[in-house]
Amino acid sequence: MKKIFTSLMLGGLFFAQAQQTELVFVFFKDKPNKATFYANPLSELTQKSLDRRTQKSIALNDQDAPIEASYIQNVKNLGFIVKDYSKWLNGVAVNATTAQIQTLKSQSYVSHVESFVRNPNGGKKSEAERPNKWQNLEANKANFNYGEAASQIDQMNLRPLHVAGYTGTGMTVAVIDTGFPSVNTGSAFKRLRDNGQIKGGYNFVSKNNDIYNQNLNSHGAVCLGTMGGFIQNQFVGSAPDANFYLYVSEDADIEIPEEQLYWIEAAEEADRKGVDLISTSLGYYEFDDSRYDYTYADMNGTTSFITRGAQIAYEKGIFINFAAGNEADNSWFYIITPADNAKVFSIGAVDYNGDSASFSSYGPNSVGVIKPDVCARGVATATVFNNNVTQASGTSLANPLSAGGVTSLLQALPKSVNLDDVKNKLRSTASLATAPTDQQGYGIVNFEKAYNQYLMVDNVKQSNFSIYPNPAKDFIEIKTNSKIETAQIFDNLGRLLKTENSAKIDISNLEKGVYYLKINNGQKIEKFIKN
Repeated sequence: MKKIFTSLMLGGLFFAQAQQTELVFVFFKDKPNKATFYANPLSELTQKSLDRRTQKSIALNDQDAPIEASYIQNVKNLGFIVKDYSKWLNGVAVNATTAQIQTLKSQSYVSHVESFVRNPNGGKKSEAERPNKWQNLEANKANFNYGEAASQIDQMNLRPLHVAGYTGTGMTVAVIDTGFPSVNTGSAFKRLRDNGQIKGGYNFVSKNNDIYNQNLNSHGAVCLGTMGGFIQNQFVGSAPDANFYLYVSEDADIEIPEEQLYWIEAAEEADRKGVDLISTSLGYYEFDDSRYDYTYADMNGTTSFITRGAQIAYEKGIFINFAAGNEADNSWFYIITPADNAKVFSIGAVDYNGDSASFSSYGPNSVGVIKPDVCARGVATATVFNNNVTQASGTSLANPLSAGGVTSLLQALPKSVNLDDVKNKLRSTASLATAPTDQQGYGIVNFEKAYNQYLMVDNVKQSNFSIYPNPAKDFIEIKTNSKIETAQIFDNLGRLLKTENSAKIDISNLEKGVYYLKINNGQKIEKFIKN
């Protein structure tokens, strides 16, 4: 923090006053040149972004138009340093004294000025007082086999979607996090690089393209690994074939309110690129300067700047996945923002047995919305980093694990799908759907069940295919009134073992275990057990 304050005080004579400054957001009244944008939307948004809006019947609005450049320049002319701004919120962030805030309010182009300060009597904390929100995320470097990754995939019942070919192909995910060291060199991410699945990135903290620097916190890389990592015969992420944009919005060494704006800026860029889903394992409630600390009452889904940004991103047709937080063992044990937003799909953590992780934050939000939405594996979760399979713990891992599942599910559904419907299906098919709790929400997500419910598979299709006996020893037989064109058997790792075109299949040479039968290129996928 000292370094940050020093740089701000050196920014100009206007800031060299002895008065205390505070971070504020200056909202502009309008966008006088918006007609130019409406005449040529491609000047601001990519075709992919426009296509997403068309597919989901989302109209362009003034939020999509760029900020009026002359307004930004006018603020600079007053002596302010402007580094961060948002076209969605239509304004800029500056540090200002009380007198300077009044000057800003008096400008003809300014609508209003809102401070980030929530506790005016607070002050700066010592480093020792600042909570370590990465405490549950230390990776264990011991290698283990792919079976560990399979168990977390199977806990979410995602394997049937993968077997059906829904692995994120054609979908685009923005990972907004800390940094991504080793992603450009590590063998665990080689498949992403070789297939051109990393589409770009930007560092919104340092305002440059430096996203792979080894000095950056590796939290973002570990989270990406859970979704997109791949090591042959050892690990497969939850959306291994998705495309990714990598954005840095968090400086792990400090906790400042500007990081909320960095995230909004990253989300705006993700929208411009046309992403389908944003995954972020970050959240906020305490800062190095306690004037900016939030209270539980602020966890209402509308107060924090980042929760407002997340809401807008969702309204643009982007599915928003966030970690619920690792605060349950602390005096603050609630979810953290923006997981409090009703539109954000917030993820809690469970262990191998499905029990709540001790650290997984509690809901609901402060106005009673059930949070987290669902849970996924967040204790000893398999992931990759650099060249190795590893494991880590935290809702930070549960979030991308489930986000990869959502990405795979979205691939399987029509592009016009309503995101509220998708979230409702995921909640209503989770393990605690009928009796949600404060720590698990609606429970462990179940992707196959959600997929089947969302498609409302008709009774004829459900009854046309059945497998018997199940469990089986030597043979399985498909009972159906339809012609068997292909019957493929996959193991629990998604590997194709056998292809037949008859209703009776010899399985005597298979090892004991769980297998998947895919009939007629995915018309039916059924799990069976070989004894």
